[in-house]
Amino acid sequence: MIWQLTSHWSPLVAPLIFGLLLQAPFTHPSTITQPNFVLLLADDLGIGDVGCYGNDTIRTPNIDGLAKEGVKLTQHIAAAPLCTPSRAAFLTGRYPLRSGMDAVNDYRVIFWNAGSGGLPPNETTFAKILQHQGYSTGLIGKWHQGVNCESRNDHCHHPLKHGFDYFYGMPFTLISDCQPTETPEMDRAFRRKLWLSTQMIGLITLTAVLGRLTGLVSVPWRTLTCLAAFSLLFFISWFSSYGFVRYWNCIMMRNHGITEQPMVTHRTTSLILRESISFIERNKHKPFLLFLSFLHSHTPLLTTEKFLGRSRHGLYGDNVEEMDWMVGQVLDAIDKEGLRETTLVYFASDHGGWLERQEGGRQLGGWNGIYKGGKAMGGWEGGIRVPGIFRWPGVLPAGTVIDEPTSLMDIYPTVVHLAGGEVPQDRVMDGRDLLPLLRGAAAHSEHEFLFHYCGVHLHAVRWHQKHTGAVWKAHYMTPIFSPPGAGACYDRGFCQCFGEGVAHHEPPLLFELSQDPSEAKPLSADTEPLFDTIIRKIGRAVEEHRRTLTPVPEQLSVSNVVWKPWLQPCCGTFPFCWCDKEVTAAGCPASASEEFFPTQLVPGEGREALRSRQDEVNAFAHFFKQDHLPITHEMRCDFDNPSLEAKIRKSEVRREVRTKLLQGVSTE
Repeated sequence: MIWQLTSHWSPLVAPLIFGLLLQAPFTHPSTITQPNFVLLLADDLGIGDVGCYGNDTIRTPNIDGLAKEGVKLTQHIAAAPLCTPSRAAFLTGRYPLRSGMDAVNDYRVIFWNAGSGGLPPNETTFAKILQHQGYSTGLIGKWHQGVNCESRNDHCHHPLKHGFDYFYGMPFTLISDCQPTETPEMDRAFRRKLWLSTQMIGLITLTAVLGRLTGLVSVPWRTLTCLAAFSLLFFISWFSSYGFVRYWNCIMMRNHGITEQPMVTHRTTSLILRESISFIERNKHKPFLLFLSFLHSHTPLLTTEKFLGRSRHGLYGDNVEEMDWMVGQVLDAIDKEGLRETTLVYFASDHGGWLERQEGGRQLGGWNGIYKGGKAMGGWEGGIRVPGIFRWPGVLPAGTVIDEPTSLMDIYPTVVHLAGGEVPQDRVMDGRDLLPLLRGAAAHSEHEFLFHYCGVHLHAVRWHQKHTGAVWKAHYMTPIFSPPGAGACYDRGFCQCFGEGVAHHEPPLLFELSQDPSEAKPLSADTEPLFDTIIRKIGRAVEEHRRTLTPVPEQLSVSNVVWKPWLQPCCGTFPFCWCDKEVTAAGCPASASEEFFPTQLVPGEGREALRSRQDEVNAFAHFFKQDHLPITHEMRCDFDNPSLEAKIRKSEVRREVRTKLLQGVSTE
């Protein structure tokens, strides 16, 4: 009977089977052990700045292509509306206040490379777990999680202490002070107060001295001397930090070494891109994690001449389009090395766009689309709803859009699970594994509640009512916009988290985001029959959440964020901190020639030997420039690789240069 049925249906079954065999295989993730991860995180990019999220004035074809070939999240939420706490949550999978990386004061981010606060050494990042799983881990770009704790070289907060094998980039963040032609940005209002106070103290001192000289005032010279000394010390106390922001904060590092102090901004973009591609090329034969933490699109919007004036959205749009091009270059490198099918690519922003960032009539901050608010606003959607895109060909269904609440903290368990690791069991983890949702195996996000903080102050809570699809959001505090009704805090430059800058709501403002994503129409007991039930439900969730919080040291306390000269990273003898070790004509680190031919006098060596080696250095640079040496780009630039193969390559180059010298080839 079975044979008869099969025989009867064979004319229909055969073409069906043949068609299935012709289809591209859909790979189950279990068949790919330890995929590569390329995590792309933009800085201050608004959700409305990307084409696939509705922008039609900025061209982002490469980011849009990721969404077309993968999964786009429409409710992807940052755990904080500012860089330092948001990135701490991203790296640890935990709300930033659990690690002390959110502030009780107005200093809500790390302010100095020479501060003592930062991501605590006892926090376990996903990079550290992947490192233990055998991954090569690299961070290229922005860190902003601190550097030192007690001494200039303890590097307790440095990326290499948090699971990254390789680091190239800024330990701080890009600010307008890094660009000499731009108006200083860092702590601008406080600096104005310090300068005004200095002028007043100086004027009082000068008046007292003149009065004493003319006999109008009888003031002892000892008192005048003390007053003058106080004036000078007061000026030195603040100018020694704020007067040299570009040298103290705008530095580039490779691992523990400083390569530029201050950074040379016109080449930063090309160096970050080169380092990213080089990392992929070096690690293509083993599983790797590349965290490319863009400096784009943070002010001062470093944009190469090639992209200036290209967009219809001014300098900001030019900068975003350049970042999109960088994304395309990284994706091309993945394809070139044949890693497309074994690499999970993720793109997001650390928080919403900065609405208040304007200069001379120019809008230098991002756009958050239909969502209210922006950067620094912990509750409103515009400050925390960001782009979120995943691509993994053959594993994640292409062209998928998921409208479920997800978080940047979810990257942690997702990546750790795919790498074969386990999330820490000795602490509360707030992220959830996204893979079932991304692959379509789960219909709903695992998040029932998400808590939206501004500093350590709870501003809002989101409740995902899964059985109805409703997403309720209750605001306990909201920033007071200035001027009123402006939609941002233009008078201050940032919205505050507490004090006179916020309004408290009792009962809370309630919105249903699936119906009102712009948060324009607050609900009340008169307009929503379930209002009281929803508020009580969210209130119980808040109480339960607070029971999971434990006291931890405040990493962003005033004592931790102030500038401490003994912690200042310095490539010279402090305070003479300036150097440029970065680039040669070959486009490789300037330390390249030093790697091949040390230019410092070796103990027991005469000056003649040193001069001989310096001649070799000159020849080395010349042959690279003229392409006399038959060596590859990998041979030129793989100077941080301690492997035997790298040492052999160095020996080969050294021998080739010496051969050319013996043959009398000119180096002029």
